[in-house]
Amino acid sequence: MRLQDLPGEPIMWVLIASELLVFAAGVTAMAGVRLTDPAGFAAAQAQLHGWMAALNTAILVTSGFCAALAERACHRGDRRRARIGLALACLGGAGFLAVKVVEYARDLTAGLGMESHPFFTFYYLLTGFHAAHVLFGIGVLALVAIRLRPEEVQAGAAFWHMVDLVWVLILPPVYLLG
Repeated sequence: MRLQDLPGEPIMWVLIASELLVFAAGVTAMAGVRLTDPAGFAAAQAQLHGWMAALNTAILVTSGFCAALAERACHRGDRRRARIGLALACLGGAGFLAVKVVEYARDLTAGLGMESHPFFTFYYLLTGFHAAHVLFGIGVLALVAIRLRPEEVQAGAAFWHMVDLVWVLILPPVYLLG
């Protein structure tokens, strides 16, 4: 498949691919450092709140579904449903960030900062960078909801799906692999 064969603007796909590569590099670096201290990484990881990660996964996947529904509605000319879908996707992003703030507060209160262990350095860098993408994605979805042009909604939804995908990619090494 050629870049020009993808739906939407090629520059959006370049952005998405570059963002995925940045997160892949972070996960790869984490895996490399984990090899130097597997027991320490497992002990540090065990201090996280897995249920919060599960909740955030459900929230993001649901918000991605809402963005997809909004894209479909926009292409059908149903502006009302498209705006509702985009608003629900934004609300999901805000919910994700709220859970992340509670999780960070609990971690920091327990003394688990970036300097506590190399695992927590990667934890905060990867999840914090992802949270920044969620925040940016909310802004993108809100902007496309105002103009509601099919190609812009498609681009916004594609970015939002990348945010979902990144979460699914960082979830196992950060929360699940002990």
